[in-house]
Amino acid sequence: MQALLDRALKTVLAKGTLRVTGPDGVVRQYGDGTGKAVNITIRTQAAAAKIAADADLYLGECYMDGSLDVSGGSTIYDALALLLDNAQVYRMPKAAKAAYAMRKALKRVDQYNPVGKAKNNVAHHYDLSGALYDLFLDRDRQYSCAYFETDDGSLEDAQLAKKRHLAAKLNIRPGMKVLDIGSGLGGRGLYIAEICGAEVTGVTLSEEQHKLSNERARQRGVAGQVQFLLKDYRLLEQKFDRIVSVGMFEHVGVGHFREFFTKVNALLKDDGVAVLHSINRSAGPGATSAWIKKYIFPGGYIPALSEVLPHIEKTGLYVTDIEILRLHYAKTLREWGARFASHRDRAKELYDDRFCRMWEFYLAASECAFRYSGMNNFQIQFAKNQHVLPFTRNYMIEEEERLRDIDSRLPRFKSVTAE
Repeated sequence: MQALLDRALKTVLAKGTLRVTGPDGVVRQYGDGTGKAVNITIRTQAAAAKIAADADLYLGECYMDGSLDVSGGSTIYDALALLLDNAQVYRMPKAAKAAYAMRKALKRVDQYNPVGKAKNNVAHHYDLSGALYDLFLDRDRQYSCAYFETDDGSLEDAQLAKKRHLAAKLNIRPGMKVLDIGSGLGGRGLYIAEICGAEVTGVTLSEEQHKLSNERARQRGVAGQVQFLLKDYRLLEQKFDRIVSVGMFEHVGVGHFREFFTKVNALLKDDGVAVLHSINRSAGPGATSAWIKKYIFPGGYIPALSEVLPHIEKTGLYVTDIEILRLHYAKTLREWGARFASHRDRAKELYDDRFCRMWEFYLAASECAFRYSGMNNFQIQFAKNQHVLPFTRNYMIEEEERLRDIDSRLPRFKSVTAE
């Protein structure tokens, strides 16, 4: 079985240097010998066979159980970066092509997310201990792509800039009713309430997020202005002036895209504006990684713009602005990975070593996907009436500066301390 892996690596690795110590103890080298060598060890024949058959699933699994490891100063990020950088140009092994084709064929089944199942899928990831997220997120616990206004900006500054950037696009006025679909730990809703003067309703399916976000609103003294509900957005009936959704659409599922925009249309007032922020698959429709689907985001799918825009059009909504954030999530994930690494011992106390290896692989693989595999983020602004917004997008820049003047003079609040 090691011969199959040897053949697969020769197919994929054409540049860089990968040294693999196999279960027989023999070191084999792949690539053209350039760059810093990445060293990995595969400890069993079974692991070699699995990785050769379906690396998308078993590379992560074998790293989690220790049958694949990195050595000689290399990290799992180094290994994944080398593999994915090569994958941009060189051929995919036949077995990997077949596995990927099967996942694409079954994606509507995998992403069937009715109301009850959607909550269970969310709980799998977002109801982990809040103490875990404290280890690597910014002080406001923003668990989505930050917006780096400068290349050397801090994660805290970039997450604040993300909230400001979105609020500017929404063109919010005091007293407006704003819905946040997938409100997370509440930072975005609190910003919109405190800085923009809006009345905010946030909805989440995570019990952990629901509890902590409402506690934050009470601590900040805005519980009467902001409410966070443990509720599926599909069960809402109220109309809103503005709707925002960040990092939630990836959990909707391709078979539910029409349902999402139909419901948003129903919830949006006739003169309302909405902004959707999501990861984007720039190479076009694809399939969720088998490992990500099994261990991190069951039922999840990263959409392509070509899969999203037709549903906006067919539900009678006008696309009024689109922005692509290219490498912002790669920078965000780099920060998260470094912070997690520095607190790994605490994460191990919360869970165990296998969990830590799973989380390391998740953060590293995600960063590499944004650096080498064409993933980025889109922000789509849309409305029911194309006349409701100013004539040019200059208002976004002006509003962003106005909000910056306000939020720069306020104290930076920390998250509720996790138990």
